[in-house]
Amino acid sequence: MRGAGRLALLLALAPAAAGAQSAYPIVQSVAPGDVAVTVYRAPYRSSGGIDPDWPEGFAFITETRTVDLPAGVAMLRFEGVAEGLLPETAVVSGLPDGVIEKNRDARLLSPAGLVDAYLKRSVTLQRTDPATGKARRQDAIIQAGPNGGVLLKTAEGFEALGCSGLPERMTYGGVPKDLSAKPTLSVLVESDRPRRVTIQLLYLAEGFDWSANYVAERNPDAPTMAITGWITLANGGVTSFPGAQLNVIAGRLEKQESEGAPEADAGPLVLQCWPMDITSTHPLWQLPPLIPIRGSQSGYQDDYRTGEIVVSAKRIEAEMMYAASPVSVVSADFLAQSEDLGDLKYYRLPFRTDVAAKQQKQVALLAQDRVTYEQLYWAYIDDRSGEDFRPAKNLLRLWNRKSDGLGLALPGGVVAMFENGGGRRLLIGEGHLSDKAVDERIDFEPGDSGGVQYRVVEKDGRDRSHSDWEVTISNDRAVAINVELRVAFALDPAPEGWERRGDLWVGRIGVPANGTLVMRLRQKRD
Repeated sequence: MRGAGRLALLLALAPAAAGAQSAYPIVQSVAPGDVAVTVYRAPYRSSGGIDPDWPEGFAFITETRTVDLPAGVAMLRFEGVAEGLLPETAVVSGLPDGVIEKNRDARLLSPAGLVDAYLKRSVTLQRTDPATGKARRQDAIIQAGPNGGVLLKTAEGFEALGCSGLPERMTYGGVPKDLSAKPTLSVLVESDRPRRVTIQLLYLAEGFDWSANYVAERNPDAPTMAITGWITLANGGVTSFPGAQLNVIAGRLEKQESEGAPEADAGPLVLQCWPMDITSTHPLWQLPPLIPIRGSQSGYQDDYRTGEIVVSAKRIEAEMMYAASPVSVVSADFLAQSEDLGDLKYYRLPFRTDVAAKQQKQVALLAQDRVTYEQLYWAYIDDRSGEDFRPAKNLLRLWNRKSDGLGLALPGGVVAMFENGGGRRLLIGEGHLSDKAVDERIDFEPGDSGGVQYRVVEKDGRDRSHSDWEVTISNDRAVAINVELRVAFALDPAPEGWERRGDLWVGRIGVPANGTLVMRLRQKRD
């Protein structure tokens, strides 16, 4: 019942809307001449993928339209607005005498909508006679539907549509006036004379979302990596916006919860029969479609397995995202440009693109081929002793500054890390990146290390005020490494050069190639 309360409110505010459409001349604006779409991320989605059923972010849409107004009062209909339009946010500028009232027309033309509109009304059935095999026409009245099936009353009694096992279809006498082929916003306007005007329609719409995705590949010959960033955009509605100026906003914007845009009462048209007979009485065209499983074996969450992905207006399979080179040949003229918007970050595409209905697409955010990084490992040290070794965490640390190959605001998203092995590019791990400003530190953690292990054992000599712990770190790699120890208890004394980060003492130690390092830490007890 999403949007039911809002629809009731609209009807209460504009009780004469239906009558106004018949009492006043109607001016149709079938499509905008120009449109800009600015997409905001889902406010409470900190990580993970975009919801493929109904993206939980929203968009601010600006449309420019030219219309011919008659003299007097007229009903101006904006067809092709976003499905998730929030009517209370709509602003129309450029009209000579303003807007008298607004109404979001919620009932969309669809198979389910037609069935719903024709409840208790007569339709014509065309079906195959099982005795003769010939098509015959038959009058019927729709008694129930569309959700859960369609029940018809004919001269032969009551029956469910689509359960004969033979081809059949239903035809209607016409399209009801309250059904629209496209989402539509109607406004009642007045003009003192006939005129052509160019107006702007601005509104917020739900059903949009975006996230950032990064692909990084380490250089085998130097401590640098190549990083490609993509803006992944989703439009979950039925309206397309061709040739739009596309922008996205990063940062957490405070937004009040909405009941959602009004939607038609009729859901998808479902024809179900029970019990089912043998397959020969229910041909393939009657079987329900296969529903793809959401997600992926790779754990890469920010894609639609039920659709397609568009990269720079070229269609590719979702599984090919990792197959391309991490640093694509992308001109700087086609990379998203960032700028400040208060405390938010505004990313603008320098070219126009199609924001298609029910589609996810990707556009280039950055392409840097020499980003310097430092290879580290880290180990968490607490006061729980044990004899078993534990794997240290792999850590790639870099700084978001121009001198290190970056130096631009990075929106949060999923990072996939690759490395060459056996002459092939192989995935070595994934992680999540939070929003990073210029000059901030960035830590990638691809996963556990199989070659760097550590253990923490309590040693003799404990008294009431102190405990001694022995930390052993083994390194089976052919190169010396640095390990960052993160100690969760108070130290007395703290080793020289260590620093306090929140509740942790943090220090770095070197471990020789194919070697082992042992050090003691003294815990101060309360």
